[in-house]
Amino acid sequence: MRERGSGTGNMGEGGLPRGDAPGSDERDALDPATTALVRVAAALAEGKVAVLRDRFVAARTARVPDRWIEELLLQSLLVVGYPLALVAFGVWREVQGPLSGPSDGGGGGGGEELAHEDWQSWATRGSAVCAAVYGRAYHKLLLNLRALHPALEDLVLVDAYGKVIGRPGLDLKRRELCTVAAIAVLGAAQQLHSHLRGSLNTGATRAEVEEVLAVIDGDLDAERRRSAHEQWDDVKERNL
Repeated sequence: MRERGSGTGNMGEGGLPRGDAPGSDERDALDPATTALVRVAAALAEGKVAVLRDRFVAARTARVPDRWIEELLLQSLLVVGYPLALVAFGVWREVQGPLSGPSDGGGGGGGEELAHEDWQSWATRGSAVCAAVYGRAYHKLLLNLRALHPALEDLVLVDAYGKVIGRPGLDLKRRELCTVAAIAVLGAAQQLHSHLRGSLNTGATRAEVEEVLAVIDGDLDAERRRSAHEQWDDVKERNL
């Protein structure tokens, strides 16, 4: 495997609070904008146009920056897949209006260009961001990916974490909290466990994670609600 760097990606972007040590019990509530963004993430996984539209409108009312939503939608390609992500993009454009130009990059926010010659910087950034999310489980993740298929390591590190998740525009903690919301709705228990831990690893407090689960409670059926809380109970008992 080629050597990869250890940069810090988009962590702490814009001076956003990172929280205390992983698993802190500090009683931080989610701010209204983050709560609205989490609700959008849950709706992305459901793919219901009417719900998406309502939550996009609510997000704008809560003053969620357009750039956050743009980045969440790009990230959703990795979590819910192209079909649901493209539906969500279409609804968002109806609510927000068209981009001002081909190089707008995200709600007028000047998003990062996806130039293919930047693959080495994506590899470096992806390694750092993925390591931040997975913490002590990072090297085990790489071994598991290689065992599943030799192409998966680069697809995850370069394409997912380097090209998409490591982008500026939305801090890593909020990205992880939104990923928790979407994966809980999808019902993928093993991945949910990883990203519950990832939320703590990237600066969320236990109180913030629990509030995410409370916010999306109405989006979960009984089985997925039970599974989500089982995964969270297990994460809390572990020494991160």
